Order: sequence, then structure tokens, then C-alpha cells
Amino acid sequence: MEEIKQKYYTGERALFGAKALKIYDTIFADGESPLKESRDIELYGSMFKWKYPLWYAKNITVKNCTWFDMARAGVWYTENANIEDCAIEAPKNFRRCQGISLVNVSFPNADETLWHCKEVKLSNVVAKGAYFSMNSSDMEIDRLTLYGNYSFDGAKNVTVRNSRLLSKDAFWNSENITVYDSFISGEYLGWNAKNLTFVNCTIESLQGMCYIDNLTMKNCKLLNTTLAFEYSTVDADIESSIDSVINPSGGVIKAESIGELIIQKDKIDPSKTKIICKNSVKE
Repeated sequence: MEEIKQKYYTGERALFGAKALKIYDTIFADGESPLKESRDIELYGSMFKWKYPLWYAKNITVKNCTWFDMARAGVWYTENANIEDCAIEAPKNFRRCQGISLVNVSFPNADETLWHCKEVKLSNVVAKGAYFSMNSSDMEIDRLTLYGNYSFDGAKNVTVRNSRLLSKDAFWNSENITVYDSFISGEYLGWNAKNLTFVNCTIESLQGMCYIDNLTMKNCKLLNTTLAFEYSTVDADIESSIDSVINPSGGVIKAESIGELIIQKDKIDPSKTKIICKNSVKE
């Protein structure tokens, strides 16, 4: 592979259509789309300072690189990209991509990041921004720390492990989501989801887990969680008390206790839900 070292590029499409390059310690300054339509590119210790650096690219390796704020919409329509030990300051990154691996990556401005992507792996990623991973699918996530509302809206076939999500309206309209050993804090968690599973998780949520078709919770804690499970079919094994539950559609709820159980017989059929508590509930 040809090597490029310590170059400074300006102007639009500086290396358009480049193939089989190793790029070291190079700055892509003002000028859109410097590596658009590129193939088999490796980047090390380099910087992107302007818009659309990697569009329609294939087989990309990026290590110890930086996307500055104006390198927004940085990686779109790209296949097979491995990003490691990078700082990505720019928003709206990774759109309609396939085969993306992000390891030890920070996103201080992750608004509208990872939209409509497929076959995504995240490991030790920190992100702050709204609408993270909207409509993405086939994701394997480990050690994600996320600060931002409306995450994973419309996502499908996602596994999350060992993560911390501070996210209102997380997992809305999602399908086939499993979360292990994680902490989630945010109102209205999981509304309109299908096949949503939490295992060994701690959750805080006002009106969380409502309008869900097939909600499973195993060995979970619900802290400061009120008006839970409304119109949801539930198989919940809760290793704590629940502040309040309202109108579950059906299933089984096990808990230490339920502070307030609200059942409106004109809204749901109480016989479809079995509730088991070690301590009494207040109706």
C-alpha cells in the first residue's frame, strides 16, 4: 500500500476515489469530501476538520484520529469501517452505514449519530446527544455510556451489555432488544416496543415500560419507578419494590412489594395479569 505522511490537504475532494493508502499524521482541513468513494484506506493519527470526509467508502481502518466539530456528517453510506481510539466531536456521524465497529470512541456531540445503520459493534463508547442510533439494526453493544434522550428509537435486533444510559424515551418503537447488566434512567422507557428484555438491570423511569408487546424482566431493580407497565404484556421478576403499577394488559409481575396498584376494570381485564408480592400492595 502507498503511504502518505504528514500532509495538509485543503480544497474539495482532496483524495477522491483513493485506493489502498496508509495515511499517517495528516490533516484534512477546509474542503468537503476529502476521501469520498475511497477504498481500502488506513488512517493513523490524522485529523478531519471539514464536512463529509468518508462518504461511500469501503474497507476503512481509522486509529487514533480526530473529527473536529466541522467534520460533521462524517461517515455516511460507508461499508466495513473499523474505528478505534478516536475522538469524534462532530454531530450527525454514521448514517446508512453497514459493518461498523467503534472501539474506545468518544462522541461529545452525538446528536443524530448512528442513524439507519446495520451490523454495528460498539465497545467502550461514550456519547452525549439526542436520537442516538435511530432505526439501526443488528447491533452488539458493550460498555456504552450515553447521555441523551430518544435513543434507539425504531432500533431492531440489538444487544446491550454493561452499559449506562441516561436517556428519556429510550427504545421507543424498537423490536427484539435485550439489555444485560446495565443501568437506565429516563422517563417513558420502551413505549411501543416489541420483544423488549432486561436482565440484571437497574432502572429508574416515570411511566416506564408501557405499551409494550412482550416485555421480559429478569432479576431487575426498579427505583423511583412509577405508573409502570400500562397496557403492556409482562413477564417481570423484580428484585425490589415498585412504587406504582397501572393497568398491565397481561402476564406475571413479581416484586418485593408494590406501593400502589392501579387497576381500572373498564380499561383492562384484571384476570389476565398475575401479581405476586412478598408484601401487600395498596390498591
